[in-house]
Amino acid sequence: MNIFCIGRNYAAHAAELGNDIPDDPVVFMKPETALLQEEGKLPYPSFTKSLHYECELVLRISKAGSNIELQDAADYYDAIALGFDFTARDVQDECKKKGLPWEKAKAFDNSAVVSEFVDIETLPDSNNILFSLKKNGKQVQSGD
Repeated sequence: MNIFCIGRNYAAHAAELGNDIPDDPVVFMKPETALLQEEGKLPYPSFTKSLHYECELVLRISKAGSNIELQDAADYYDAIALGFDFTARDVQDECKKKGLPWEKAKAFDNSAVVSEFVDIETLPDSNNILFSLKKNGKQVQSGD
């Protein structure tokens, strides 16, 4: 299994971090070991003092392809889930300063939490999916 992630895809979050919004997607990968294995048990990594989270939509790719035209993209995924992408932000900042890849900060064990997948066909409008994240009852993120 491959886990492809798109960075800097939420304009508000990119602005919050002082990052430019790129013209092309920032793609990085997480290994299968990044998936949280034990439900509800996220161990806080000992190597960071600044663990950040992002709630995101996760698409399950259902067939192989390459150089796919935008209008055909939906033919290549069949299900959707909610996910959390965890980042050791202090580690990532150090990597970025040195021009190094982010994997150390983004691809550690248990850094990806994914809900059960839902068949895209069961959604009323797969082009209009609203989601949000509340922390201690306060909304901290919303997206569509």
